Amino acid sequence: MPATRYFRPVALATALSALMLHGGCDQSFATSPDIAARSAPDILRAGQSGTPPTARPGSCWGRDVTPAIVETVTNQIMVQPPEVLADGTVLAPGIFRTETQQRIVRERRELWFETPCPETWTEEFTASLQRALKVRGLYFGSITGTPDKRTRAAIRRYQEAGGFDSAILSIESARRLGLVAVPREAS
Repeated sequence: MPATRYFRPVALATALSALMLHGGCDQSFATSPDIAARSAPDILRAGQSGTPPTARPGSCWGRDVTPAIVETVTNQIMVQPPEVLADGTVLAPGIFRTETQQRIVRERRELWFETPCPETWTEEFTASLQRALKVRGLYFGSITGTPDKRTRAAIRRYQEAGGFDSAILSIESARRLGLVAVPREAS
């Protein structure tokens, strides 16, 4: 006589959910720089509420917030083992308790960084930025001189390669692109 197998409904549902979430979705859609760059970024001038207290007067700042990653873990804990005869016949299935826990995999991060001020963003500056990103294969549009969603998506792609995921152009990135002067050290 074949042994009877019992499936735990919670474990089966969890496995099916994981397959649907990971196997059926295109992850690139959710993390696409084009989606994240649709809204215009907030740039704050030093002295406004919410800027870092150490901000140099007259400087402008952007903020990048990385949300926390929380993982939910569901475990099946055996409360009572199954009763099984020597020939493998199950007299009584095991009894399990479901225990669900949440844990933070990565803490929420808030990063302030200096950015070119709005008066810097002239049509010429933006066109130069678009050209610099286009030659690097990151900007996919015509050179318009308008800081639109394509420009912000290209900025994000450029900075993402260096480990900085933001559609707001940082001063450091602008310097690396040759758009903003590098300050000289006093001698």
